[in-house]
Parts: sequence; structure tokens; C-alpha cells
Amino acid sequence: MPRDNATSMDVARLAGVSQSAVSRVFTPGASASPKTSEKVRKAAEELGYRPNSLARAMVSGRSRIIGLVVAYLNNQFYPEALEKLSKRLQERGYHVLVFMTAKTQGDVSDVIEEILDYQVDGIIAASVALSSELSDRCRSEQVPLVLFNRSQDDPDLACVTSDNYAGGRRVAEFLVAGGHRRIAYIAGWEGASTQRDREAGFIDGLAASGQQLFARGVGNFEAEAAAQAARKMFSDCEIPDALFVANDHMAIAVMDVLRAELGLGIPEDVSIVSYDDVPAAGWQAYDLTTIQQPADLMVNATVDILLAQIEGYEGIENRIQINAPLVIRGSARVPEDWDDERL
Repeated sequence: MPRDNATSMDVARLAGVSQSAVSRVFTPGASASPKTSEKVRKAAEELGYRPNSLARAMVSGRSRIIGLVVAYLNNQFYPEALEKLSKRLQERGYHVLVFMTAKTQGDVSDVIEEILDYQVDGIIAASVALSSELSDRCRSEQVPLVLFNRSQDDPDLACVTSDNYAGGRRVAEFLVAGGHRRIAYIAGWEGASTQRDREAGFIDGLAASGQQLFARGVGNFEAEAAAQAARKMFSDCEIPDALFVANDHMAIAVMDVLRAELGLGIPEDVSIVSYDDVPAAGWQAYDLTTIQQPADLMVNATVDILLAQIEGYEGIENRIQINAPLVIRGSARVPEDWDDERL
């Protein structure tokens, strides 16, 4: 029969094991034989015992909690990535606390301060920008920090991204090879490294082919802002014949505007290419050609870097860019001589 306030000693007596054995069973990553684990968990269930994680953290100096900071979940890429991050960390014996914030550094600072109060072992910041003061604060608290899908100029700040510059350049090469001459771009939030690097690669790719950007709009990684940018861009007498949109979330909204409101054919009148390869990009309604963010590889690298820092391993690379392939579907004209090996 369950008891109020059952202790680990009570569990140890009932299971016929030592108190340290009970501790090992309930400590992620610690070793205990299957037979001991079975006896301890059966006794714990009978007594209604639940281990006190905070108390254990005070003794061990480790909470085995990771703070995960994210700015928004509207983009389908992030819910999927956060799920993968949580699963990988749980497989490694860590628990996850998710904190939402705005994109600006001031809001992020407030959230990071709150996270540090939880005595987390490490922090993963996804889709947010950090001030140098904030990263210094985490260092002073000896709390490892890794940026996911963002980078900053600080060479000591760990970050994992796809190769956004190379991806943007690849899109330019693809559209130019397809014979397009009025190539436009709808940017994301201009405070994001992903936006900056994708556009830089795209512009350089156009320039290498002797082209300049035909038109530019800003969508701030938001569907409605991107839709409005498309309405304005396609209201002129001469319109783009190809458009690179900085992520799929915006591109889907843009495609809806071009087809439903403006009566344009995709790719007959305008080719659309984007970035991320979220699930909706593969839907028949959109069939979106896009640069694929390698989410599994990015998640694995992020977790490996963070846990290596927590556990004191040295020599691991802490700034990683992962190749992102072009996934060709039906939203853009495919060059006749295009070789998949160029992806």
C-alpha cells in the first residue's frame, strides 16, 4: 500500500538492497543490474515512492536538466526539431525544460536568467539571438550553451547550422541554369544569421553568373508578412520569373497568394524555391522545391557538443555547418542539363 513521504531508505528495506543501489536505479546513466532494477522499481511502486530530482541534484551537482529556448513554433521546422532534440537528450539521460521567448535579445536575456535559476546543466537556444553579455554570463555560471540553427561571430560560442551560404548559392545556380532572368528574393527576419547567410550566398551566386537581384521583399519569417511582400512585389508591370523565399513557412503563404489571388501559374509563370523542407513542402498542393535542412544531423551534433561540454571533454569542434541538399519537386522549372550530382 502506498505510503506518504516514502523515502529511498524505505524502498531499500523493502527491496532488500542498499540505499546506494536505489540511487543508482533512479539516476540516469548510472549502472544497476536488471534484477536489482526490477526489485527496486517494484518496491518503489508499492510504496508510492518518487525520487526527488532536485535533492539529488544538490548532492551530485548535476540536475540533468537542459533548458531549451525557442522563439516561435509557427515554422514547422521547429516543432519537429524540438521533438528530435528532446528525444536525443532523454536517450542520454537528460530531461528538457522548454522556454518560449521573442526573437529580440532583451526578451531572450530575461528567459536565460530564468533558466539559470533552474540550475540547468546546459542550454540550447534555437532560432534566437544572444548578446555577448548573455553568453559571457552563461560562461561565468559554467553553464554550457549551444545555438541551434543560428550562429554568431563569437568564435567561442558553440553553434550548429546547415551551410546556409552554400544553400543560398545553390538556389541561385539552379534558377540561373533554368533560364530565369528576373530573379527575386523574399528575406526572413534580418536579425537572424540564417537569413543573412542565405541571402549572401544567393546574391553571390547570381553575381557569379552575371546577374543582379531583380526585386527584394522582407517577410520576417512570418506567413502574413511574406504574403504582403509578395502582393507588393507582383503588383508591378514587370514581375519576377523566379523567386527564392528564405524559408518554407513563408514560401507556402507566397504560393497561396500568387495562385489564388493573382492567378499565376507555378512554375509556368514563376518558379518558387525555398529553404527547410518541412513536411508541408512535400504535400501535393505545394510540391515545393527547397533546400533540405538536415535536422537529424543538426540535432545529433548539437547534443554531442552540449554533452561534451557538460562532461568536460575537450577538443570537440564547436562550430558546425552541415551540407544541405536541394530537393527538386514541381514548384520550379528544372534546367534541362541539370545534374543531380551538383546538389
